[in-house]
Amino acid sequence: MEKKELKQVVEALLMASARPINLKELRKLLRTDGKMLDAELLKAILQELSDECADRGIELIEVASGYRYQTRACHAPWLLKLWEDKPPRYSKACLETLALIAYRQPITRAGIEEVRGVSVSTGTIRLLEERGWIQIAGHKEVPGRPALYATTQDFLDDFNIRSLDELPQIASSEEVTLKNPQLALPIAVDTPQPSAEETEQQPQANNGSDVSDADKE
Repeated sequence: MEKKELKQVVEALLMASARPINLKELRKLLRTDGKMLDAELLKAILQELSDECADRGIELIEVASGYRYQTRACHAPWLLKLWEDKPPRYSKACLETLALIAYRQPITRAGIEEVRGVSVSTGTIRLLEERGWIQIAGHKEVPGRPALYATTQDFLDDFNIRSLDELPQIASSEEVTLKNPQLALPIAVDTPQPSAEETEQQPQANNGSDVSDADKE
């Protein structure tokens, strides 16, 4: 297959796919006569396709799961006119909880509460799990064995980053406070007042134990 045609096929595959495709998958899809496509050639083609998007309304980016075409964020106001449904809105509590998990993972619910100074509602944790951004990555070996939370690959993909190393740098994890609810996460989100379900109360003292009532659930 000539390079020009190969480039068109790569573009078509990425356009047609509903999810990112990584290099290994692309090489398998482009295999001919049992021979895998040269990885360096494929990388060069992907770079060319990316460069060609410079003056277009779409871009080719690499995320944790692979490569994908997507519309540019700056055009979001126009694209939203295509759908009647408004985009999801997340409370400050939800964003803070997500950011703490992202920067301090794996972390228990008690650990999140210790930094934030308020209880973390079950609804907030459930929302982040249902969104596919966090998951239970294990259990802390203390009485009660509370769940340890970590971010997922979907989190990386949705936030357009390839690894946690690409998270914006902050001076220290203690800077994760209400003063900056988005905590430098690379997205713009609406942060309305939390609903009654998300209203959080000050946590009760746990007598120095790392296990809060929330962690015992």
